[in-house]
Amino acid sequence: MRARGWLWLSCGLAAPALAAPVWQAPAQLQLGVLQTLVLRETDPSAPAPARPALDDHLGPLRLRALEPLPDGRGWRFQVQALTPGTAVVPPLDLGHGLQSPELRLPVPRTVPFGGPWMGYGGGRDDLLPAIPFPWAWASLLLLPPLALGGWLALRWRQGRGSRRVRHAAHVFRRHWPPPTRDRAALDATHGLGRNLLAARFGEAARAWGPADFRARRLGPWEQWTQSLDAARFGRTEPPFPPADALLAALEARNGPPEGGP
Repeated sequence: MRARGWLWLSCGLAAPALAAPVWQAPAQLQLGVLQTLVLRETDPSAPAPARPALDDHLGPLRLRALEPLPDGRGWRFQVQALTPGTAVVPPLDLGHGLQSPELRLPVPRTVPFGGPWMGYGGGRDDLLPAIPFPWAWASLLLLPPLALGGWLALRWRQGRGSRRVRHAAHVFRRHWPPPTRDRAALDATHGLGRNLLAARFGEAARAWGPADFRARRLGPWEQWTQSLDAARFGRTEPPFPPADALLAALEARNGPPEGGP
């Protein structure tokens, strides 16, 4: 009778030791990919496994999430393998004297041997290549200021002839009529008048005579050239025309300067 009691006692102690939860796992783990492992108690008469005392690792695997199964008969682990080789998950203490079986899962290498590792583990080889600066797209921001600069340059170039005329007219007004009737003063003021005509009508205007001014309805300038010729020989007729009349005759000729840029 005593021997039969010891037999039943030994069977009662061995029964929970033989019953163990079962792992449900893929054939292998992919490096760096989140995957799910399930630990389930398949014996309905056995108590539900308690929550494993885990931190953030399940053996060598990085533990990302841990949640119970909907029926309460196990646990679902979301893990990430960050090291190639064989991941060995040691037995877990599930309470009530239960332990999970050891789990071995291969983690194949996903890069050539000796190649750079990027995205796992840290270190110099973990740094991703630098993203180049998008110069092509950034250069689009230069289009508005370049367009504005081109427009301003075009306007400045178009107005260069007018600026030359205004400058030549300003200098001519300051020196006309000649202060004296000596030959040097007459030649100097004559040269300033020709510079103004060349800026307004082009270089050909430097050789215009009275007939050319008359044909272009520039009466004050016809008198201008005749008065200078008379002054060179000591005559006072025709008199020097006023500067305002000379400049007004040029302004009456509408249109841009004919002398070019």
